[in-house]
Amino acid sequence: MAGDDDLVFKALADPTRRFLLDRLFQRDGRTLTDLESDLDMTRFGVMKHLRVLEDAGLVVTRRSGREKLHFLNPVPIRLIHDRWIDKYRERQVSALAELKTELEEDMA
Repeated sequence: MAGDDDLVFKALADPTRRFLLDRLFQRDGRTLTDLESDLDMTRFGVMKHLRVLEDAGLVVTRRSGREKLHFLNPVPIRLIHDRWIDKYRERQVSALAELKTELEEDMA
């Protein structure tokens, strides 16, 4: 599992890859030609970024005739959220709830 997390973090670390994910979030099922249209890089460069996203499980592809369509898979991001973000936020919420209780007791 840690290896999967590492692949996701590595994929999300690059602004170009985050841009590609945002594009797929806006509209899923895009072709390579469509994804590369707003990027100032070679087709090969975009393909390399998509490969990193695929390896991390963030993008899945499906053939449709002669085209290869790219789709966002949000599950790995959700797993990162649950594992690395949500549990730390819970501690802060608990601390705020305890502070509220203490303050209410002091006022009573």
